[in-house]
Amino acid sequence: MSKQAIHPPGAAPALGPYSHAIRFGNLLFCSGQVPIDPAQPGGAVEGDIRAQTRRVLENVSLILRSQGLDFSAVVKSTVFMTNLAEFQGMNEVYAEFFPAPYPARSTVQVTALPRASKVEIEVTAVFPEA
Repeated sequence: MSKQAIHPPGAAPALGPYSHAIRFGNLLFCSGQVPIDPAQPGGAVEGDIRAQTRRVLENVSLILRSQGLDFSAVVKSTVFMTNLAEFQGMNEVYAEFFPAPYPARSTVQVTALPRASKVEIEVTAVFPEA
């Protein structure tokens, strides 16, 4: 079994030497996404935690859709935030994207994120069995 690098068309370029996602068997490991608008590469989305979380999850959706998946395939997510006092706002937007049963999730406060972002989210998804 080999790993396959995923670089979806229309996605903003990676900010470093990494793939947007890696497919290994029936698993898809998505790199952390920050609120960068693919229509404006390099430009972080300004705004509050809700606006940034929405852009991040739209970026995750782009990766998932490129593989024929949606948020129902996500089994684990990790949310990195620079201010856990904004958790409620992030959580409200997050709930709009993920259907029940919700994936397992960890949320961690960090000192800083790329492009002065307030939030970064990575996910692991599973392809349906053939």
